[in-house]
Amino acid sequence: MTAESGTHATRAGAEDRVSPHSPSLVLCAIDEPLANAWQGVVDSVDGAVRVHHGSVLDVVADAIVSPANSYGWMRGGIDAVYARAFPGVEQNVRSAVLALHGGELPIGEAVVVPTGEPAPAWLISAPTMREPGERLPEDTVHPYLAARAVFLRWRDGKLDHGVELRRVVDTIAMPGLGTGVGGVSPETCARQVAAAWAEVFGRR
Repeated sequence: MTAESGTHATRAGAEDRVSPHSPSLVLCAIDEPLANAWQGVVDSVDGAVRVHHGSVLDVVADAIVSPANSYGWMRGGIDAVYARAFPGVEQNVRSAVLALHGGELPIGEAVVVPTGEPAPAWLISAPTMREPGERLPEDTVHPYLAARAVFLRWRDGKLDHGVELRRVVDTIAMPGLGTGVGGVSPETCARQVAAAWAEVFGRR
């Protein structure tokens, strides 16, 4: 396959390659209910979307999603796992939130920061809750807003040096959004993520 066909060329040719319509998305779940919920929506979306039953850190990806809080604290759930795996990433998130959003990243927005590792090289922080440890109501749309922020950032965002994010990120690994401390049901999360994907990238 060539860059002209719409697929990616080598890393060395990242500046010249043609970006695809959407990234590859790996929906990750350690527990069975979320894995089943993810699987239940995969066939309803268009694009390279698959389910990984296991840790998000086991996936070969260019970027991982952090369903953090609006202040960038990464002390619980999957965010604590990220903070242990990538020392300094929490400070990177908090610095970006301060610099770009005055210290509070609104629900529905996302920032991209380096992890400090070759792979995944990037972390996309898209809060599902304002305060750390917040329990979300049953009618929350925060998983949808967070997922939409991730997808829009991939489609439209640029890194600090001006390179479009979609030119350096082929694959995004996404855990459940709000399904831990937030208390969102796996089915609700999966439906909302699928709806966000369909809105940004279209549906079958």
